[in-house]
Amino acid sequence: MTTHRTEFQGEPWGGGYTGGSVRRQGDIDCRSGVNMRPGFIGSAVLWLVVSCWTSGAYSQVPPSAVERAGYGGVLAAAARGYADEIHTFAANGADLDVRDVYGRTPLHLAAYGAHHAAMRALVAAGADPNALEDDQYDIVTIAAVADDLETLETALSLGAKADNITSPYDGTALIAAAHLGHVEIVRTLIDAGAPLDHVNNLGWTAVIEAIVLGDGGPRHVETLDTLIRAGANLQLANRDGRTPLELARQYGHDTMVQMLIHAGAQ
Repeated sequence: MTTHRTEFQGEPWGGGYTGGSVRRQGDIDCRSGVNMRPGFIGSAVLWLVVSCWTSGAYSQVPPSAVERAGYGGVLAAAARGYADEIHTFAANGADLDVRDVYGRTPLHLAAYGAHHAAMRALVAAGADPNALEDDQYDIVTIAAVADDLETLETALSLGAKADNITSPYDGTALIAAAHLGHVEIVRTLIDAGAPLDHVNNLGWTAVIEAIVLGDGGPRHVETLDTLIRAGANLQLANRDGRTPLELARQYGHDTMVQMLIHAGAQ
């Protein structure tokens, strides 16, 4: 678990906004989220999110090699992609939604490993395709963050929902994919009915994340273009009242600025 030290004084992370837990004043546990006073939304949140994503602690936590070696039963079969063993366990009445210590189900493990036959075997035998692990991630968001289109399509075909609310930040797979500039994932999620204008508990939409957490390069430009063409609301502002157009100007993303103006954003 990664902890980052802040330099803010007073009660920087206390108050009305609650997105997770704080280990002690000034120390933010990235995997659990943050507590943020509304007055500090903006650069402070951006600092936290970028810092956490850079460290790798803000995303899902796949099973480690040690964890995988310690699995037994259906968890081991799913982690290794052994669909035949899953069928046998299911026939013998095994709990197909059993959890490991991090709350991952066998289906989470199969998705992390891109074991599509195992995923299909689990759901066919009754596993929940929309189960959430301890940090509130589902198999759709796991595939979206991994930029794994085949696993995403498999998950959706098995009944996993594109509109699940996931992560400690009450986001969606679409927001995560937009943040990372995973264009084909964004298109697939939109086609599957992902909510275009969902606002997470940082006050950000997929459009805003593509701008403020993107690099302004081709992938994020195409991501923004995809969201615009799909009809995303370009007037939804962040908690500081800044619209996507204002944010694109603030971060110097000139191509995005022109795209937003052309699309009628203000």
